[in-house]
Amino acid sequence: MFQRLTAIFALAALTAGCSTADRLAQIGAPPHLTPVASGHDTAGQRPIVMPMPRQETPIYQANSLWAAGSRSFFKDQRASRIGDIVTVRIDIADQAQVSNQTTRSRKSDEKADLTNLLGLETGVVGKLLPDGYTPSAALDIGSDSATQGAGAVNRSEKIALTVAAVVSQVLPNGNLVVEGRQEVRINFEVRELTVSGIVRPEDVSATNEIKHSQLAEARISYGGRGQLTDMQQPRLGAQVVDILFPF
Repeated sequence: MFQRLTAIFALAALTAGCSTADRLAQIGAPPHLTPVASGHDTAGQRPIVMPMPRQETPIYQANSLWAAGSRSFFKDQRASRIGDIVTVRIDIADQAQVSNQTTRSRKSDEKADLTNLLGLETGVVGKLLPDGYTPSAALDIGSDSATQGAGAVNRSEKIALTVAAVVSQVLPNGNLVVEGRQEVRINFEVRELTVSGIVRPEDVSATNEIKHSQLAEARISYGGRGQLTDMQQPRLGAQVVDILFPF
């Protein structure tokens, strides 16, 4: 058991080795900001593949400015191509309250007697039975079970943020894949906001804005890193104990 625990702590130390070394090298300095990127290298992101309808080529009519199959008549400045910027407004106000209670009770009794056994109860079989044996109380079984459970959930969330996202991909049906990331450093704490999802060009407002509720496959993350976040997180050893300790 000691060898196993030693191996586990050694593995945890090796896993966190690079992170620990970087943090030791940054003692006394504020956390570094992530370099500005195009959005394609966001962690965990990959090109989206979805079934698309058949594409139609616009056909221009003689002496006409309109092309059949066009999505709009006048050109506007709303995001529509890779590299364009669109503002995402995040306004989340969710509240949920759930309460459950379960009660179960069961009781059973079984009783049997053995007064006659082919007439042998007074012969050899009777002699083998212990003293004080009562045939009318040969078997008596009883069980009692009770279960009671209660649970409650009371959750309330409210987030109001705005972030500029970049169009990183245009799907064959015209929908836009947007990805945005924002970092703000205050003293020794960095607040991070990331957002990504799929939007319809028709949902982009005239002011080039989109609501978070109009993002399909929305992924929104708001957190931070720095000295305050480190103080709120349990140490690596405590996390390992929480995972492995069975009680």
